Amino acid sequence: MSDIFCPCGSANKFSICCQPIILGKEKASTAEKLMRARYSAYVTHAIDFLINSWHPSKRDKLDINEITEWGKEKTWVNLSILNTEMGKKNDLSGRVYFKAVFKENNGPLDIHLEESVFIKEKGNWYYLQGIFPNNLFASK
Repeated sequence: MSDIFCPCGSANKFSICCQPIILGKEKASTAEKLMRARYSAYVTHAIDFLINSWHPSKRDKLDINEITEWGKEKTWVNLSILNTEMGKKNDLSGRVYFKAVFKENNGPLDIHLEESVFIKEKGNWYYLQGIFPNNLFASK
């Protein structure tokens, strides 16, 4: 899969985009890069990376089987980053607003909208939580 374009939509090859982050060979330099790598991890079923990219304070509450099934029962079509707030290389927190298009069980296309909250500790970005209000993107 490393010779194909990255599932995150960056127009880069997977081998130089999200794969090194997923494999732990590189750190995500921004919150958006971690968001893109997490999306690519869902596409490639890299569950260990998804778990490890959650903030350590949240991991004991995760249901690994639920995360695995949630990702595997979907065919991920594309990711669109709608907006970012902070989350740059020198920031300690950031938010990424995104839209992920998917199909579930060969059904119609559906959309997952989320405001992802990230924090950076000891040089590592972590996913802290997702916010899913119904009208999150109404004005975007």
